[in-house]
Parts: sequence; structure tokens; C-alpha cells
Amino acid sequence: MRRTLASSIGVTCAAALALPLAPSAAAADAGPGRTDTAATRAAVTTGSSTPGSTQSLPLRPLEPDRASGAAAFGLAPRSVRHFSLVGVIWDDPAAELHGRVQVRARAADTGAWSGWQDVETHNADHGADPGTAERTSGRVRGATAPLWVGESDGVEIRVRAETGPDAEPEPEAGSGSTGSTAGEGAEKSASLLPSGMRLELVDPGDGAPPEDGTAESSAENTDQNPDQNPADGSAGPAAEAPRTGVMSAGAAAASAANAPLVPLGATGIPALTRAETEEEYHALRGTEAAGQQANPHIGPRPGIVTRSGWGADESLREQAFVYTDKVGAAFVHHSASGNNYTCAQAPSVIRGIYRYHTESMGWRDVGYNFLVDKCGKIYEGRAGGVANPVLGAHTLGFNSSTMGVAVLGTFDTTDPPAAAVTGVAQLAAWKLGLHGMDPGAKTYLTSDGGNLYAKGTKVRMNVISGHRDGFNTVCPGGKLYDKLGTARSTAAGYQGR
Repeated sequence: MRRTLASSIGVTCAAALALPLAPSAAAADAGPGRTDTAATRAAVTTGSSTPGSTQSLPLRPLEPDRASGAAAFGLAPRSVRHFSLVGVIWDDPAAELHGRVQVRARAADTGAWSGWQDVETHNADHGADPGTAERTSGRVRGATAPLWVGESDGVEIRVRAETGPDAEPEPEAGSGSTGSTAGEGAEKSASLLPSGMRLELVDPGDGAPPEDGTAESSAENTDQNPDQNPADGSAGPAAEAPRTGVMSAGAAAASAANAPLVPLGATGIPALTRAETEEEYHALRGTEAAGQQANPHIGPRPGIVTRSGWGADESLREQAFVYTDKVGAAFVHHSASGNNYTCAQAPSVIRGIYRYHTESMGWRDVGYNFLVDKCGKIYEGRAGGVANPVLGAHTLGFNSSTMGVAVLGTFDTTDPPAAAVTGVAQLAAWKLGLHGMDPGAKTYLTSDGGNLYAKGTKVRMNVISGHRDGFNTVCPGGKLYDKLGTARSTAAGYQGR
């Protein structure tokens, strides 16, 4: 009989971990609404030394591009409060931004301005599935990908409408049309840009320090060699020194969802050997394991930094947990947030993405189930328990019965570090193994609606697929996509296949 971990607020312990196949997608999907403000948005994190915040600035019309006459919106260089991550949002989540977004930032420590950096304009391919409560909440907005720029105190941005062959065609001279002036051309190109564009400047704040004064998780303090990551799953954070003292109700509930893997408040879930993982597998499944093979195909559990470990402000997310029925496949993404971060900064990058997804884009929580940094360290994403089938918002149309894993970085033209690919393989071997899935095989998934497959379409996919396999997008970047074959074979090897 399947057991269920109930959604709760104020949980201080959990009697048992929900089984991987237990919680239903019909679990509570409600939470307190949030109201948008045109001014700065800030949320205080319980126990945090420096809370994060978001500055939300409306974009203004700029002079049209002289060469093309394309409409432009943006902001002139200005001083702002400190931030580290930027993005652009707009009113209609279904609208696409047909244009180019570029920003430059002034470093807070040196005062030097960066060069212009492109912000990836995709992100219509991310999000909750059509018809779900998260998608229809009325709070969801369209958005670019977030870009990590490091601690900055000045910003300039420009958004120019697309004028290439895919843009709205202009009348040809001599065709009988009245033609168009540069101003008229700019007006037409402006229609390609969504309404209500705002610049979001996210300060991720400092992660909440352990109340007992112990050292922070190694993810904050250690900049590992991205090419070093043991293949046996032995690397990872220890569960020692959990955060004690007063915990918010949200923090207690998120932590309790990982019981009995680790104590309440643990900043990390330690790696297990293959034998220990199999023992835990049978202990968690109990009598359900009867009749199943004595030695399941499951990879060693890798070390995982918990939400407490990377400093999640649990007041930002919706407080109930929502589950799907199983994890039958994994979709790999890149965060498209750039590669200019150190491994010690990864928790800050994740806090920034989390705040951007919730406060700026209006999602119930961070969209990904897991994140992997360039050093191969694995982080818990959406709350609800790392061993449970938590419903994410990562692959529009294919969030049910899957998990989303984002590698921090942009891999269109840059090769992902070998350690990051190994981290994806380790995670997939363990998590997919909980559900009896072979990471080197194929499976059938049913679309909930997207731009590649209509709702109800059954699609044969790799058990480890790229985002672009389920949606017309460049994600996870061509270079990372090319490494998925390696991830599949490596993960299958970890499972002993």
C-alpha cells in the first residue's frame, strides 16, 4: 500500500519518508496569493543575516535603432541598490519576446562597467503545464532567462525588436503601398515586443547562517575543481551540524520532507555506497519490495545540498507541496544564467534563480527539481523531498511523471565541465532507480500540451532527455545536449546495467 507525505505547514518532524510512488498529483495545490508592486519587492528570511530583495524597474522607450529603425526599450545607465542577477519580465506569460536583450552592469567592488551581455530570451518553454493551478494562478508573467552578473550597483539595459527575416515584413518600395517612415517602422517593430516589460534586479542575499554558529555548508566555502568528482557517489555534503534553534514553519516543512534521510535542519544529505543505497531502498519501500529483485538497479545515492544548505527563503514559495505519480524520465536543462560564477557562489546563484522564479515570474517555487553546478555538486530544487516525485515547472507539457535537472551555466557554445555531466549521471542513476527506470533506455510520455506535441500525444523519448526533446527550444544548449549520451551510459553503469 502506498504511503503519502501530507502537505503541511509547521511540521517539525516526519514519521516516514513518502515513497517514491506515493504522493498524488492531486495533492494540495493552494497557497497564499501574492500581490505585485511597482516598487521594490523585498522579503525577509528568518535567521538570515542579509535578506534578499528584488528591484523592479519599468522599461522606457529609447530612440529607435538608426540602421534598422527597430523599436527599442530600456534604461539609461543608473545607480541602483546592490544586485547580482538580472532578467526582464512582462505581463502576458504566453507572449514571446522577439528581439534582443542586452545589459551591462557596474561592479560594486571596482566601479568598472562590464561589456554588453546578451540575456537569453527563451523561457516560454519553461513553466507549469497548461491548465494546472500554478499556470492559471493569475500571478505568472512572461520572462527572459535570468543572467548572473555578480555583485553590482549600476545597470544599463536595451531591448531591441527583431528585424530579421522572421520579423514582420515591411512593404516593398513601388509595390503600390504607401511605404513606411522610420517612425512607422519602429511602431511596427514595437508590436513585436511584449507589453509591460520590467527590469528585475535580484539580490540573492546571504544564506541563513546556522543558528548554532557552526560552519556553513561546504558548497558555500569551497571552490572545487570542476573536473574532480568521484564516480562512486562518495563526494557530497555531510549531514553533520544541522541548523538548529528556531525554524520557520516553511523551513521545518521543507526539511521534514527529507526525513528519514537526514535529521531536521540538515544542510546536506550525505552520499551512500551502492550497498547502503540498496539497503535504504528496501527500508523505505518496506513490504512493497516483496516480490521484487533482491538487488534493484539503483545507483549510489549522491551527496545533495538541501534547501537549508543553500539558504532558501521558504517564505517565498507556496507552502503546500504538489506531487506527481512517479519519476519516469529526467529532462536536462541549462539555467542560461551564464558561466561567470565560482562554485562557492553557486548557492547564491540558486537563491537568485529561486527568487526570480517566485517573486518575478510568479511561480509557486523554483521550477527545477534539482540543480547541478560546474563542480558537479547537486542541490535540492523544488521543495517536497528529494526522494519524492515532486511536480516541477521545467518542461512545458512534460512536467508530469518527470523531473527537471538544471546545470548552472550556458552551454550553447561552451562545453559543460565533465564534473557537471557526471553529477547529472549520478543523480539520474539514483532517482530514476527509485522508480525502476533504466537511464539508458527509452520510454513513452504523454504531452500535456506544447509547441511540439499536442495535448494527449504519446511520445517515445529517452529516459534521460534534453529540454529540446519536449519543446522547441535551444535548451539545454547544443554542447550540453551532445553530452547526454555520455550521461545515459554513465548513469546506466552506476545502476550496474
